[in-house]
Amino acid sequence: MDTAYTAYPAHPAHPPRSRRHRVPAGLRAPFSARTWREFLHLFLGLPVAGVTFAYAVTVVSVSAGLLITFLGIPLLAGGLAGARGLGVVERARARALLGLDVAAPEPLRPAKPGLMPWVAAVLRNGASWRHLLYGFLHFPWALFAFVLSVTFWSLAWAMLVFPLYYWLLPRYAALPGIRLWGDDGAVLYVSPAVAAGVTGVLGLLAVLAGPWVIRGLAAVDGLLVRGLLGPSPLATRVGELESDRGVVADTAAADLRRIERDLHDGAQTRLVALAMDLGTVKERLAEGTADETVARMVDEAHGEVKIALQELRDLARGIHPAILTDRGLGPALASLAGRCPVPVTVEVDLARRPAPAIEGIAYFTVSELLQNVAEHSGARHASVDVWCTGQMLMLTVSDDGRGGASTGAGGGLAGLAERLGSVDGLLVVDSPAGGPTTVTAELPWRG
Repeated sequence: MDTAYTAYPAHPAHPPRSRRHRVPAGLRAPFSARTWREFLHLFLGLPVAGVTFAYAVTVVSVSAGLLITFLGIPLLAGGLAGARGLGVVERARARALLGLDVAAPEPLRPAKPGLMPWVAAVLRNGASWRHLLYGFLHFPWALFAFVLSVTFWSLAWAMLVFPLYYWLLPRYAALPGIRLWGDDGAVLYVSPAVAAGVTGVLGLLAVLAGPWVIRGLAAVDGLLVRGLLGPSPLATRVGELESDRGVVADTAAADLRRIERDLHDGAQTRLVALAMDLGTVKERLAEGTADETVARMVDEAHGEVKIALQELRDLARGIHPAILTDRGLGPALASLAGRCPVPVTVEVDLARRPAPAIEGIAYFTVSELLQNVAEHSGARHASVDVWCTGQMLMLTVSDDGRGGASTGAGGGLAGLAERLGSVDGLLVVDSPAGGPTTVTAELPWRG
């Protein structure tokens, strides 16, 4: 196989050191930019939700009132399209303040140009109705989140800084302290200093808890945006399948080009040369001038035949090895490990065989990973483990090489991850600088 690998750098860079804060995360949270962005999102949520709620109520009421006429249907379609426009604003607000990147829903696809096909496409599109539903559901939640977050957050900070201005009470309010209880006969006051200390401690606890309250409220906002303003799970899955189909098509085309190149540059060239040599021998024999030169040419032709046959066997093995079809994954991987220049230990624990397509992908995954180990890792030993868990086929390839492997763009592992993803598989690489490297692949069983 001639796949180019760049996963193991010749001089791996030192991994970046993680930044360590002297202040614990719980104490930094009230002052972090994330907390204040999320609070701003909740603060702005009420006026924005008021607009979307009023819009949704107006669209439904007006279009429903006009349904007895022809105007109600196109008016409802226009209202749904406008709701999609408001959804763009909400996704942008969530992206800017919550760091939540929600993809746009599937676009409208009218059957043909024209007003009525467009109206039909809007009314049939589930994303349009989810945007309108968002206008109804978000308003009560935004009102609750606004009141709770603003009240809790402002009160927490006011209590925290109360010790800074408690002395104003006896001086300007003419009060000896904080009144806790009293009637016509007796009044109980607490000293301003004591009240300030207790209030400050409670305020500190509230300020430390505030970011988590805000984060929880913002998380619900994010769920509403993701669930109602993003693409539906079905549309997302269709998009993934379309992408996977493109990867499979590209992979198949690349394999066909590789086979054509191997045939053209290898076996075909040797067979052409063999045909020419045999033609010359035939002419010599017909002329009766056979000599030692003819014998040497026959010997060379025999060698070319053996080389061409070996290249054809290697090519067939690269397409799909016969041992994999006949005997299964264990013997095929053992044969593959025997051809690797690095000593490889193979352990296969499978009670039955998976689907042929999955079996083939697992074989070629191990083949490419072992080629990567042999060419780039500098390892002295490698191991291959294959087993089944639930409905998943698991395999790991480990080596004691220099490490530094990654699935970054442009590398061989990135292409391998795409191939596995085309069948809902997964590739995980654990390869710190200096090694060791462990690559784990997960494939659906489909047996």
